[in-house]
Amino acid sequence: MKRFLALSVLAALSPSAFADVNYSLEITQPEHHLGNVSVAFPQTAQAHLDVKLPAWRTGRYEILNLANGVRFFQAKDDEGKALNWEKINASTWRVHLDEPTDVQIDYQVYANELGKRARHIDDSHAFIDASGFFMFSESFRQEPVTVTLDVPKAWRSVSGMDNAGSKHSFKAADYDVLVDSPIETGLNEHHTFKVGGRDYELVIWGEGNYDVDLMLKDLKKLVTTGNVIWDDYPYERYVFMVHATSGAGGATEHLNSTIIQRPRDRFGSREDYLAFISTAAHEFIHTWNVKAYRPEGLVPYDYTNMNFDKLLWIAEGSTSYFEDHLMVRSGISTTDEFFKSLTKTVNRHLLTPGRDVQSATETSFDKWINQGGDHARNYSTNIYLEGSLISMALDIDLLENSQGKQSYRDVHRALYNLHKLPQGFSVDNVKAILKDLTGRDYSTWWAANVDSPAKIDFDILLNKVGLVLERPKGAKTLASVDAMAKNSGELLTLTHVRRGGAAWQAGLTTADKIVAINKKHVGKDLKASLETFKAGDKVTVDFIRRDALKSTTLTLTEDFDKAKKIVVNKEATEQQMALFKAWMGVDHPNLVK
Repeated sequence: MKRFLALSVLAALSPSAFADVNYSLEITQPEHHLGNVSVAFPQTAQAHLDVKLPAWRTGRYEILNLANGVRFFQAKDDEGKALNWEKINASTWRVHLDEPTDVQIDYQVYANELGKRARHIDDSHAFIDASGFFMFSESFRQEPVTVTLDVPKAWRSVSGMDNAGSKHSFKAADYDVLVDSPIETGLNEHHTFKVGGRDYELVIWGEGNYDVDLMLKDLKKLVTTGNVIWDDYPYERYVFMVHATSGAGGATEHLNSTIIQRPRDRFGSREDYLAFISTAAHEFIHTWNVKAYRPEGLVPYDYTNMNFDKLLWIAEGSTSYFEDHLMVRSGISTTDEFFKSLTKTVNRHLLTPGRDVQSATETSFDKWINQGGDHARNYSTNIYLEGSLISMALDIDLLENSQGKQSYRDVHRALYNLHKLPQGFSVDNVKAILKDLTGRDYSTWWAANVDSPAKIDFDILLNKVGLVLERPKGAKTLASVDAMAKNSGELLTLTHVRRGGAAWQAGLTTADKIVAINKKHVGKDLKASLETFKAGDKVTVDFIRRDALKSTTLTLTEDFDKAKKIVVNKEATEQQMALFKAWMGVDHPNLVK
């Protein structure tokens, strides 16, 4: 009797101590993207149990309002009797309890958001990110969970989680592991391989022009590169999930898996394939950077609110920076392909007026609320682009000042060794690592390049590693209005007007429809319509705004038919070539016969 009372008291104080949280998903009407979810919570003596569906999912710093797909919510006690409940905010259901009881929650989920990589069900598969399907309670968040799927007989289910007794059931240590371990179930292609004593899987849903043998060959190369930066691997098993889709694209990192989506016909060409495999490299790096260590504003995840932090440029931008390095070091891509990729990044930066307005610190903190479109391009930047280039600038600075002995890789190695989860890292932690590595205080550098809009001189920076940013020979000058347009039938509609440029100063803006330049009709191509002019010419532009014909004058500026490219400096010194080798891990192209 005493033991029973003691257990009862302990259960009341710690209601989640003795049982798992059990989830089940039944695919009921796949053609209508519907499934039924049941959640069994252990006994609790609380006055009420709040159950929540995340408002966003990890890897996408944006409120997605995932609760909008929930219908037919019900709550029952351990005898199957209905419990009273009320919805208290956008993502929280409060279940009222009169006495200690187990609680079962049932509801329907509408899952037709493939591109968000949170939930999707159709007649060929289901992609299950727990954020979009499975409610949780803070009271039981740390408890073990199981997931059981009721799916068509021919379907295969794959996840980074371990199986729990059957091929369609899985188990995880807690809800945080569940939410970071998506499940791909359906009619899919499945491959396994082993590298370095670790197990890997490649599962592909959808038909496309991909070459599975090439994918497997390069993934085997990629997964050997972890020790280029870190001392060990944070997993024993890793799953690459690939969707060959009818349009959705993107990717998301998870604890020991990733989901990569590409249009089904965007795998075949070398350019498309490199885009795929570099995405795989990006998500692979995230297994350390974000999933093993991450900024303190993301620790622990608050699934129902924005998780602000000033270091998202390290979480995402540094990951983007390292992906090309692993591709080159593993032999998946060539140095020429790397130069082409880096050229695109640099030119995007130079053509983004927002780079002079918003710092990496600001764009990191504002990632949750940043706009898209023309205003963003003119007044903002993004964590991927700026973070990548700031990472490069810091990397080359470290290499140059240490004669190639210290690099940005050492910073991330230290972040992994010193700030593994469950703790996060701060700005001061990163600065401390930099000082410990170099003996130098990076506060002034940080203020100039991270807390302020970065002013990167690419001519000086690239020269240090034996490269040059130059205009291709034979490039021709063009007249420009400093704007971009798309054909919208008979007229061209402005889609981007560069802040401070010719069109901007003349008062033109996005959505204006260009009718004529100097009273001559503008055709389907804005550049072609400007071929008879030269920089410095003053022209009259007729355009339609709010269905009314208007006119303005502007002075054309100079542009070129070919953008600048990063190429090898044929006169690179031994010191520059040595720094290139320390930077990229391969010989400078001048030394390659």
